Amino acid sequence: MRKMYLFAALAFATACNIGTDKSKSEAGKEPDAVPPKQEVLNYPYTPDYSSDFEIGDPKNALTLLKMYKNWDNNTMDNSKNDFAENDTMIFSDGYMFAGSRDSLFTMANKVRGKMGTVVDSVHAWVPLRSKDKNEEWVLIWAREIATDAKGKKTTKELHEVWRFDKNGKINLVYQYEQQVPKMPPPPPKKK
Repeated sequence: MRKMYLFAALAFATACNIGTDKSKSEAGKEPDAVPPKQEVLNYPYTPDYSSDFEIGDPKNALTLLKMYKNWDNNTMDNSKNDFAENDTMIFSDGYMFAGSRDSLFTMANKVRGKMGTVVDSVHAWVPLRSKDKNEEWVLIWAREIATDAKGKKTTKELHEVWRFDKNGKINLVYQYEQQVPKMPPPPPKKK
């Protein structure tokens, strides 16, 4: 008799659990494991801005990549609505621009118009969000090759950090560049 009660109790318990353990039943997956505790690190510096980041909105990276393509194609006005009305832009040569979007695009189109053909090669991008500041950023690494009307090529490696406001508009960029020197031809091969 006890075996019958035990069997009935097990059958009832099993029946009650059917369909209720969604973590196991969905596609036969096991429940997510508890992540191991992370080691607490004592950094020798305290960040001035933040050190609490997570992956941000990938749409911001898409906005930047489209803007890069518009820069290459000399169609920057196609990206105008991706910028906030008032921008602060800091460029790699130490020049700082703070002003309206219209003034920024007047200046950018003038600079871009003098560059001739431009081809960007984007190495990587990372959309980030600072959790403690609740700000969206995108970091991008690229190589820009510009060829002027006389055929002179200029190559730069770029690292840019772009901030987006709460409306998804660009409102700040820090740009760092390294001129890529023209490499001398390789030495002749020995016979």
